[in-house]
Amino acid sequence: MFGIGEFASAGRVSVRMLRHYDALGLLRPAHVDGVTGYRTYEARQLSRLNRIVALKELGFTLAQVRVILDEKVSTGELYGMLRLRQAELQSQIAADSARLRQVEARILSIEREEGAMPATDVQIKKIPAVRVAELTALAPDFEPESIGPVAGPLFSDLVGRINATGVAVTGAGVAYYDETPDGILVHAAIPVTAEPGGYDFAVLDLPGIEQAATILHHGSMDEVMPTGQALARWIDENGYRPLGLPREVYLELADDPANWVTELQAPVARLDA
Repeated sequence: MFGIGEFASAGRVSVRMLRHYDALGLLRPAHVDGVTGYRTYEARQLSRLNRIVALKELGFTLAQVRVILDEKVSTGELYGMLRLRQAELQSQIAADSARLRQVEARILSIEREEGAMPATDVQIKKIPAVRVAELTALAPDFEPESIGPVAGPLFSDLVGRINATGVAVTGAGVAYYDETPDGILVHAAIPVTAEPGGYDFAVLDLPGIEQAATILHHGSMDEVMPTGQALARWIDENGYRPLGLPREVYLELADDPANWVTELQAPVARLDA
């Protein structure tokens, strides 16, 4: 038998919490001394304690925990419930982390508004046409949490299909976008040497850009917003107008996204042209 302090230590919970569980009828002591009120527990009760804590930590209320345990849910059923709740929480954490990164990116954009973008950071150049293998999919809007989950799997799928055919890759991946009535059409493209037809991906010639305002972005694409907005301000402040949505050319894709290098290529024309 374990005293309440000893049982709390074994279960890695507080004595106060054990008393609370006792008051709620969630975990009664194995024995309570009628004279002293001293509570003692048995080691076998750690199993129920583990279930209570696991369910509580995964977001279930104590009332829900009591119903689950009192209905004598089997170990298999409980395991399935915990796995499902774990997946829900992981998804929520990922979504919250993505939102946090976007808040940080907007803060950085605001901080940079006061400083002028050096002219050397933006280059005007001609982008040649290139033959690419391509897959497309629809995203609901331009928010990063909408684009990223579409573009990433598209490129992974495309790389796998290209590798399966033995087609030669000749350059860095390119993402470009079209606005449609139903959302944003995301194009995942990789330069290749291949003739159109006969593949489970499209092979086409991506048109060149006569004049592109370009800038390099260093780091994860989750943090591209300040760079993209700096490019937009440069275009506006230097006598140009945009002719379409910028392309993204993934020049360096290291294991750590913090070391990625991406070129943004915005088609432009002179205002006086």
